[in-house]
Amino acid sequence: VQLVESGGGLVQAGGSLRLSCAASGSRLSIIYMGWYRQSPGKQRELVATITGGGTTNYADSVKGRFTISRDNPKNAVYLQMNSLKPDDTAVYYCNGKGTHFRTGIRAEFDSWGPGTQVTVSS
Repeated sequence: VQLVESGGGLVQAGGSLRLSCAASGSRLSIIYMGWYRQSPGKQRELVATITGGGTTNYADSVKGRFTISRDNPKNAVYLQMNSLKPDDTAVYYCNGKGTHFRTGIRAEFDSWGPGTQVTVSS
């Protein structure tokens, strides 16, 4: 299963960006999708997650500023980021978990995208 992120870039503090992530594979059934981020010298951290039923979870640092959403028929997840701060600068990764068909058998997957850079200038 492949995940590809898009929408990163350079923005001034206080600005907004919208990240997108699309999953592709055979007969996907995605249970969970999430966004994580990693900045230099730091561990990868959870930003936001969403289940197939729409239950969301956010890191305290982004609550009230970021919104995660998903489009189940498109196997896509989005992250609307508002009121961005320099501390939000990081590579943002999309993660998806679920099942797919591989060689005729339904199997689980836990896949990551290659990441997209978000840079917030002060």
